[in-house]
Amino acid sequence: MPELRRFVQVDVFTATPLKGNPLAVVIDAAGLSEADMADFARWTHLSETTFLLPPTDPAADYRVRIFTPGGELPFAGHPTLGSAHAFLASGGDAKKPGEVMQQCAIGLVRVKRDGARLAFAAPPLLRSGPIDDPALLAQAAASLRVAPDAVLDLVWVDNGPGWLAVRLADAASVLALKPDFAAMGSLKVGVVGAYPAGSECQFEVRAFVPGIGVPEDPVTGSLNAGLALWLQGAGLAGDRYVAAQGAALGRAGRVHVARDAEGTWIGGDVTPLIHGQVRL
Repeated sequence: MPELRRFVQVDVFTATPLKGNPLAVVIDAAGLSEADMADFARWTHLSETTFLLPPTDPAADYRVRIFTPGGELPFAGHPTLGSAHAFLASGGDAKKPGEVMQQCAIGLVRVKRDGARLAFAAPPLLRSGPIDDPALLAQAAASLRVAPDAVLDLVWVDNGPGWLAVRLADAASVLALKPDFAAMGSLKVGVVGAYPAGSECQFEVRAFVPGIGVPEDPVTGSLNAGLALWLQGAGLAGDRYVAAQGAALGRAGRVHVARDAEGTWIGGDVTPLIHGQVRL
């Protein structure tokens, strides 16, 4: 029988309500079936909905399952920050002060306090390096409605969801895109372009995933994590930078990237908007 479960909806990668990427979180998800979770994710129709469960790994503080309207993801970034915030705000007891250990399908993901923000450790890339497949380059360019020679780099930045990254000449070129989602098909395409020196943000990012029911994602932690590892490794970004995402959708997401001796961290503000109960 359905029961009342604690529920929150938060806005991730923004300190200003309604300008980030919303996330629905069912806090007391134990006992829900996979079909229940998928049904609720389709009903919320947000880019992601998460379900907090008791961990099965003794090192974890909680386990999360992440659903889009089109299916389950092994990892995603804004659900990681939003779920960690919901866990802590609902009275979750972390094993270590100042950090939370999340268990998800790709394994353990560390989340720490970075000042007033939360930041997760960028997972290692499962697939990386330049893409030299002419057919894939042609499809990616056609799906973005740009000429193939406008693509400065085409690389894998896959940390679970399957991202490939396209680098364009500048941020203005990224903002001008009007994708062809039929041509994109099942590709999960992230696009990045640099702002002029001295700008508030160093990069503009957009993310397109029509194959899982999310034509454009407002602000995307997993993509920014993969991009950060590639951009920093290639010498295209420094140890610290801020990426903007969501302007094309009327949002103003800000992703704070920092590299230290422990790795690369993807941080952002989390703003709670709705809390109550849901009958599931």
